[in-house]
Amino acid sequence: MNKLSFLQQYRKSIEFVSNEDLLSIEKEKIPEEWMEVFIETDKTERKDKLIALWNRVCEKELSHTISYLKENLVDVELIIDNGQYAILYSVKSENDEILYYEGGIPNKSIYDLDMQQAWSSVPQSIVKFYGKLHNGFYYMPSRAMGLVPLERVTYFKEDEWGILDDLEHPLEINLDTTYGFFENGMGEYVAVDLNNCTDNRATLWFTNDQPEYSVDFWDIVDEWILIGLQDN
Repeated sequence: MNKLSFLQQYRKSIEFVSNEDLLSIEKEKIPEEWMEVFIETDKTERKDKLIALWNRVCEKELSHTISYLKENLVDVELIIDNGQYAILYSVKSENDEILYYEGGIPNKSIYDLDMQQAWSSVPQSIVKFYGKLHNGFYYMPSRAMGLVPLERVTYFKEDEWGILDDLEHPLEINLDTTYGFFENGMGEYVAVDLNNCTDNRATLWFTNDQPEYSVDFWDIVDEWILIGLQDN
């Protein structure tokens, strides 16, 4: 099965942007940094430029992820996924399988979220990732094991959490102000309570186990993305 046929199992509408089509894209449609990446015809140079962008945005926060991508990124391609530009990452896992990850176009219209005024409380490192690198970065087939797009951030208030009845200790987060930016597709989230998120403080939330409070948001996200890249 070729790459496009594989991807179309998970996306009804997906297409690759050719080098010729790239030149006709209106400047405001994709970030200038993306254009600099994809106008490069040498595959190695293209990958290096994209890794350099990751380093500029989140070198400290996602150091293990970046290190793995640097060594195992096979290809990067500009795609249109259901009408939206995105970057398709082809990454080699530890067992030499090619895994496809998607990075959405940076979202500077962050007030599209239901968070509205509360967005000002989100740690700036998270705002920077979504606004300058990707509106979500995740395993393409499952749309999980990564940072979800802003439009798919889990607003804890709107979900029913059965685990609440089984908590061994009082709840330490406010569900009304808690948002899950990372999910692994198996009922586990890295969530931020906007009323208590200094120093990137987050909660590791499980649908069927006790939560872990006051974890470092980026430490957990970096570790889990790496696990997915290695052996998703």
